[in-house]
Amino acid sequence: MRRKVKNRNIPGEDLLYKSEKVEKLINYVMERGKKNTARTIVYGAFEIMKEKKKEMEPLEVFELAVKNAGPLMEIRSRRVGGANYQVPREVRPERRFSLAMRWIIGAAKSKKGRPMHEKLADELLAASNNEGEAVKKRDNTHRMADANKAFAHFAW
Repeated sequence: MRRKVKNRNIPGEDLLYKSEKVEKLINYVMERGKKNTARTIVYGAFEIMKEKKKEMEPLEVFELAVKNAGPLMEIRSRRVGGANYQVPREVRPERRFSLAMRWIIGAAKSKKGRPMHEKLADELLAASNNEGEAVKKRDNTHRMADANKAFAHFAW
């Protein structure tokens, strides 16, 4: 079993929504140290989400999107007796959040021809509705874990 990480760097709260998770999203979006550009993208995406989904706050939509895109199970390779097995394992909450963020941002970046804040808003809205590329990726991960359930007894 993993021991607890003692020196994990925890980001502070973001300026607008006072949320640690939004600050992490900003850090994930950031490229080449340009944090103000990343903030502009994320806050722009939240504004678009506020306009499109008037019945929910953007922070609620974001939380729901991360919850829907995060995998509960994943497969890890395990070498037993000269053979590699794909062993299904539960995903820790920190990793679930980071995978969801990575998949949502990756899906937004893969689309072409529009500003990043629009693409990010669309992907977050799609994930909050259980649609979109990030949710498809989560479903694929669950399907692979389900298919390899026979090797669960190799879990360590």
